Amino acid sequence: MIGTTLAHYRITGELGSGGMGEVWRAEDEKLDREVALKVLPADVAEDPERLARFEREAKVLASLNHPNIATLFGLETIASGTDADADSDAGPTTFLVMELVEGEDLSERISRGPIPTDEAIPIALQIAEALEAAHESGIVHRDLKPANIKIRPDGAVKVLDFGLAK
Repeated sequence: MIGTTLAHYRITGELGSGGMGEVWRAEDEKLDREVALKVLPADVAEDPERLARFEREAKVLASLNHPNIATLFGLETIASGTDADADSDAGPTTFLVMELVEGEDLSERISRGPIPTDEAIPIALQIAEALEAAHESGIVHRDLKPANIKIRPDGAVKVLDFGLAK
């Protein structure tokens, strides 16, 4: 996918993958900024239940506005796999356009060893603030784990992946 274009987003690198999608680093060519694209895998894109869950994640994220929750910029569906090399047999591609959060995830930080208390407390407080905001909106994350928490180089924490939220 690197080098291809989805709508006006040029994919520049891979960030990860999971059960609900592949996450790519991309350049928003209209707004000249880097974003993260969460793409629904082609093998599940035609499953109505998986598509509904993906769209529900977008709606959940769109309803949340908090500095410790990754921002959703949009939900897109394009008619073919890519704009650059359209394949008439390709089905639609659905993806979320999200804030690109630089830094390591909490599981990477934990793997380096114990986190000192003076570092752990601000991380825990920011996670709690994000969850409090979600809970006040009636949303439960349901997949909170270290891999779904990013720590930016400036120490700011972002909770990611509301794909299983209710």
